[in-house]
Amino acid sequence: MATVHLRIGDLVWGKLGRYPPWPGKIVSPPKDLKKPRGKKCFFVKFFGTEDHAWIKVEQLKPYHPHKEEMIKINKGKRFQQAVDAVEEYLKKAKGKESAHVSDDKAKTDKGRKAPAKPMKIIEEDDEDAFKGGSSDKEQTDSDPEPSSVQRLVAGTVSGFKWESSPASSMEPISKRLKIIEEDTGSTSIQAADSTAVNGSITPTDKRIGFLGLGLMGSGIVSNLLKMGHVVTVWNRTAEKCDLFIQEGARLGRTPAEVVSLCDITFSCVSDPRAARDLVLGPSGVLQGIRPGKCYVEMSTVDPETITELSQVITSRGGRFLEAPVSGSQQLSNEGMLVIVAAGDRSVYEDCSSCFQAMGKSSFFLGEAGNAARMMLVLNMVQGSFMATIAEGLTLAQATGQSQQTFLDILCQGQMASTFVDQKCQNILQGNFKPDYYLKHIQKDLRLAISMGDSVNHPTPMAAAANEVYKRAKALDQSDNDMSAVYRAYIH
Repeated sequence: MATVHLRIGDLVWGKLGRYPPWPGKIVSPPKDLKKPRGKKCFFVKFFGTEDHAWIKVEQLKPYHPHKEEMIKINKGKRFQQAVDAVEEYLKKAKGKESAHVSDDKAKTDKGRKAPAKPMKIIEEDDEDAFKGGSSDKEQTDSDPEPSSVQRLVAGTVSGFKWESSPASSMEPISKRLKIIEEDTGSTSIQAADSTAVNGSITPTDKRIGFLGLGLMGSGIVSNLLKMGHVVTVWNRTAEKCDLFIQEGARLGRTPAEVVSLCDITFSCVSDPRAARDLVLGPSGVLQGIRPGKCYVEMSTVDPETITELSQVITSRGGRFLEAPVSGSQQLSNEGMLVIVAAGDRSVYEDCSSCFQAMGKSSFFLGEAGNAARMMLVLNMVQGSFMATIAEGLTLAQATGQSQQTFLDILCQGQMASTFVDQKCQNILQGNFKPDYYLKHIQKDLRLAISMGDSVNHPTPMAAAANEVYKRAKALDQSDNDMSAVYRAYIH
């Protein structure tokens, strides 16, 4: 494959994971945004959106040579708006160039030749190019103009060969850029659920309720509101509702009141006990259930709890769906969760626009209980993996090896992933701000081990990891991120 020589100012087609190629421009990153380690990459601002991302060089193609090809294979409305924005940008740039040429000619006629300022080519090891950035004026003049696009077209694009990569090509964006994105009402570049038409979301006209505004629930509700859903919220700690009321949500005084006011009510709480109490307790969900009311349990709990809740909800004429989510606080905020659902298929279909708003994909697994089983298996693997990574980091240190070098090598191999990179970097920086609570992953491991016992299936790896997390909890790490399991190895 021929080497692609790119530089700041170049127009490109950038590919984010499995999403369609999108037109953008290589720009200087903000001064406080570090260049990701590993493969050569460029900071790209995308046309037709207000999104920025670090894109690996193998996921970039020059704009003009591939323009006709891209237009032929991608016909979405959002895509066309982005291409139109490129053309408008080119017209403005051409006008400025003509003005500069005239000015240079006048200077030359007077015997003062204006030297051309070369465009600096960014090399992989050229850190200075990513430290200096550009002046505010240069950035304003060169950046693509944003539009009101909220979602991009999803799907696989045929006929365009991109080098495959085990890790996502979109790196985390700085907190400052994320705040700008939230203030303007735009969303991250992402795929909507497969049921979305041309990447757009038409919010359901059903009234939505949401119970539980923790790490995951807060991001979910925020995205539901952004996509135009009518949402009524409740939280055990009422103060957490205030921000969402300011964003347009309505306030429910009790879970029962929320259910009685809404057509579909979601809940996302910490564990099986909290899920039962929410439904069966005083002023609980069950008191508001009437025939036709829908209840969607998004908490990660055991299959037995799901079976119990399904039975009591349907006994009152309600409709039940379980829909736990795979992800983290960051993915919840970005609307990039994976939803695993089971139960009443008609409720799953009624929740289509909600799932599109909160996640990048959703799966329906049949009868109630199946989603709980699948989610426990997924979290068992994730929790065990995190414990193993922490064990590797501490063993490297104990044997005189550099932990940073261990991470650098790991991120160049087959296990490279955003998860590994972010968790390890946080560990090395001593940053254990919760993205997924350690106490919750330990709960998931415990439930997965119990599920294994119920079918006489051995889970020795999960059992070993569970003991390490229990030690971390004893070291007062429960409310830190799951990566704080690292501290169980150093105390």
